[in-house]
Amino acid sequence: MAAAAAGLGSQLVSKSGDALAQTAARPLPPDSGLFPAFEAKWVHTNGADIFLRHGGTGQPMLLLHGNPQSHVCWHKVAGTLARRYHVVVADLRGYGDSVGPAAGGPDHINYSFRTMAQDQMDVMTTLGYDRFFVAGHDRGARTAHRLALDHPERVRKVALLDILPTRYVWAHPSREWALNSWHWSFMAQPDEMFERMIRAIPAREFVLRHLGRSGKPAFFDDRAVAEYVRCFTPKTIHGSCEDYRAAAGIDLKHDEADHQAGRKIAAPVLVMWGSRSHTGMFYGGDLVSIWREAATDVTGGPLDTGHYLAEEAPQAVIEAFERFFV
Repeated sequence: MAAAAAGLGSQLVSKSGDALAQTAARPLPPDSGLFPAFEAKWVHTNGADIFLRHGGTGQPMLLLHGNPQSHVCWHKVAGTLARRYHVVVADLRGYGDSVGPAAGGPDHINYSFRTMAQDQMDVMTTLGYDRFFVAGHDRGARTAHRLALDHPERVRKVALLDILPTRYVWAHPSREWALNSWHWSFMAQPDEMFERMIRAIPAREFVLRHLGRSGKPAFFDDRAVAEYVRCFTPKTIHGSCEDYRAAAGIDLKHDEADHQAGRKIAAPVLVMWGSRSHTGMFYGGDLVSIWREAATDVTGGPLDTGHYLAEEAPQAVIEAFERFFV
């Protein structure tokens, strides 16, 4: 199946498999040097242009990032994983270099996790894969959660890093959560004024505020931070705000419908979180039990990290993935 991905070079590829001349497509973004053996591609989906890098041989593995990051967050683990898997690191619509629609649509459905999951389904279909492994962190984990629910026939196993189900998070607010995760409510505000407020903050200052609260933790590679800052544009600010607006609206409706119908993730689920992250500190420490309300087969546990597991403890993440994704 990997042969389907060969020979496409840097062309833009539609979900139907038709290659468009690169001269008529978006130019490739600058190379960060963090994925030296990976090939860069665009994939056109229904309403979005998704940027990705992929490399390696073996069973297909899709890795999805969170906010305010991009596919670059996987740079410390992707190269090693590519020795055993065909690794695909993709930007979610509206994030990184991927481009989504200007309009959020009714109830911001154009940036719902269901829509973003469909983008990634189209990516894997274009690359020639019917079934695959998927892992996500932060917003990417929420997209992976929805992908596994909506497309159980395509997802073999799923790893979810440092999240709880969106429905659970909104149903269990606390003072500590509100002060730490203020951006959930701030970015979900429908008034464009809030996007203007974010745009008024220097990009590096805002990104570092998210990544380290004050300054840059030593585990972040300077090249990765430069990529996060480069991609912090009005396009990305709008796309990420639309994501959070959807999470406070249409995503909750989708999650509630699944809950009422008794639908759970059928694929095996690996849950990992940082013992020093907001997820690890605010919810009692037994996240596996919480996830068993949303999935039928859950294993996992904490790492001695904060929120950014793949950049803080890459070897531990690699080892966990290699044990689980078989």
